[in-house]
Amino acid sequence: MTSLLTVHEVHIRDEVDIVQIRQAVREVAVSVGFSLVEQTKLVTAASELARNTLKHGGGGTAEVELEQDTHRATLRLVFRDEGPGIADVELALTDGYSTAGGLGLGLTGARRLADEFELKTEPGQGTTVIVGFHTGRAAPR
Repeated sequence: MTSLLTVHEVHIRDEVDIVQIRQAVREVAVSVGFSLVEQTKLVTAASELARNTLKHGGGGTAEVELEQDTHRATLRLVFRDEGPGIADVELALTDGYSTAGGLGLGLTGARRLADEFELKTEPGQGTTVIVGFHTGRAAPR
C-alpha cells in the first residue's frame, strides 16, 4: 500500500524562506533514511529551485511530500509560482543558460540530481517544478 503525505509547505517570499525549505527537506530526508550524499542532493535541488521561484517567479510556494510503500520512500518537492512562466523551456533547460546573470544551473542541476523531474509552465501563467528522490529501501514507519 502506498501513502502520500504533504509534510511541509513553505511560502517563498524572501531569502530566509530558502533556508526554511532547505531545513525542512533535510529534516524529512533524515527521518526516512536518505544517506548523507542523497540528503546533499535533495537540499541542493531544493535550494536551487526555491531561489528560482523567488528570483524568476516573484515568490511562490514549496511543498515537501513523502510517498511511502513497502519498498522505498520518495521525497517529492513541488515548487509553484505565478510569475511570467518560461517562454522557451528547451532553452531554459540548457546548461549555462541564465536570464538573471547566474551560472544557469538551477533547473538543469535539479534535473540531474533528481530521480524524477517535471516542469509545467505557460507564458504569463507561472511555473511548477516537481522533483522526486527515491530511497533504495523501505521507509521506516
